[in-house]
Amino acid sequence: MMSETERSLKIATGSCFCGAISYEIQGNLNIFQYCRCSRCRKFTGSALSANLLVRPDQFKWTRGSDRVRKYVPAETRHFATAFCPMCGSSLPWAAKTGKAVIVPAGTLDEDPGIKPQQNVFCASQASWFAEPSTLPCFAELPPRNPK
Repeated sequence: MMSETERSLKIATGSCFCGAISYEIQGNLNIFQYCRCSRCRKFTGSALSANLLVRPDQFKWTRGSDRVRKYVPAETRHFATAFCPMCGSSLPWAAKTGKAVIVPAGTLDEDPGIKPQQNVFCASQASWFAEPSTLPCFAELPPRNPK
C-alpha cells in the first residue's frame, strides 16, 4: 500500500482503446467511486461507471487532445462526457463546476494505487443489476454449455 506522500506524487497514465488520445494524472487520487446513475449507465453501456476524481491541475492531456469530443447535457449540474471519435472509448472530462476532472478508471494504463471506496446514486441503479460477487467467475470464457 502506498503512503500518502507516494500517492500524492504518483503519475498514472491512461489512453483510449485505439491509442490516439492519452493523458496523465498526478496528485492525490483519494476519490475513487462507482456511480450507478442512469447517465453513467448510458455513457458506459454498463451497470455502473468506475471513476477517479482529480483536481484540474493534476490532469494533463499528453496526446490527441484536439481529437477529444465532449457532450455536455444542458440539464445536468455536474455531468458531461468525453470520448474518442475514432474508437468510441470514454475519456476523462471536466465537471461543469470546473473543480474536478472525472477519469474513467477503465481508461487507465496502470494501477492507480487505490481501490474504489464508495458507490453513489445507488437509488437509481439498474433494476437488472446483480452484485458481481454473487455470480460465477471464470478466468476466461466459460466452458460451452452442451445442449
